[in-house]
Amino acid sequence: MEKALLMFLLTLPALVFAQADAIVGKWKTDGGKSHIEIYEKDGEFHGKIVWLREPLNEDGKPKTDKNNPDESKRNRSLKGLALLSSFEYEGDNEWQEGEIYDPESGKTYSCVITLESDDTLDVRGYIGVSWLGRSTTWTRVK
Repeated sequence: MEKALLMFLLTLPALVFAQADAIVGKWKTDGGKSHIEIYEKDGEFHGKIVWLREPLNEDGKPKTDKNNPDESKRNRSLKGLALLSSFEYEGDNEWQEGEIYDPESGKTYSCVITLESDDTLDVRGYIGVSWLGRSTTWTRVK
């Protein structure tokens, strides 16, 4: 009995990390306009654009972060752009304390990510309190 309890306690951190790691991978945004790759770095979770359905602007050049409030960042390519930053796994399939950047508006919001199923994420951006936000559903790219 003591041996079983010791084994459980020793494997518990690995189980928690396995749950935390569940959002790692590529996700298609609502509407399919882009794919976001979520990855772990130094115990936090981040995400960047890795694919765009329409990667070129009306001039035939790669789309840029043209709506960024910081003029020095407006020439950054959207492909490779970091959208999600500094999420921490809080348990119960929820990642909090992070932010999401919306390149269409140039605004950054607080955000909560909830893994609804193995292949579905609820991504909720908000200002102030989460119930005053907006949610979108992302699906895992296979």
